[in-house]
Amino acid sequence: MLRILAVVVVLGALGLWAEKGANRGWTRTNIKHEMPDPVTGLSGVSYEKGFVPGVDFLAAAALAAAGMAGISLLIKNKNAGK
Repeated sequence: MLRILAVVVVLGALGLWAEKGANRGWTRTNIKHEMPDPVTGLSGVSYEKGFVPGVDFLAAAALAAAGMAGISLLIKNKNAGK
C-alpha cells in the first residue's frame, strides 16, 4: 500500500509541476509581471501572489516517495505466509 501511495505522490507532484508551468528553477510564491506605464511607456515590475513549483518541489516529492517505498520494505506482511 505504501508503494502505491509513493507512486501516487510522485505522479501527483509531477502533474502539478507540469500544470503550473514546469518551472526548471526554484519554487516561487510570487509571480512577476512586467507592465508598461501608460503615461511614460517605461516598463515596471508588479508581483502577484501565486505558487509556481520548481525542481526543489519535485525533489522533495521524490524524497518523500523514496522514504515511503523504503519504509514499505521494512514492514513485514502478516499475510505473506498464507
